[in-house]
Amino acid sequence: MARFMDVHSGFVGVTEDQLREAHERDLAIQDTEGVSFERAWLDPESGKVFCLSTGPSKESVMRIHEQAGHPTGEVYEVSVDIT
Repeated sequence: MARFMDVHSGFVGVTEDQLREAHERDLAIQDTEGVSFERAWLDPESGKVFCLSTGPSKESVMRIHEQAGHPTGEVYEVSVDIT
């Protein structure tokens, strides 16, 4: 499975609980596309949300986010990992 990082805009002022609710909507339907959402991060001042997932394609990640109500066209495959 490939690993993806996606970016959402427009989440200014969103709380941790609201981010958790959005993430849970992804988790509830992720199996329909073979995606696994691992983590989500929020910068409430800039309104940016970052999500880390694995799945078969960036399009599958995009479809889950769209169905969950927070679409994004900004999905990147992250194939290089340095620790």
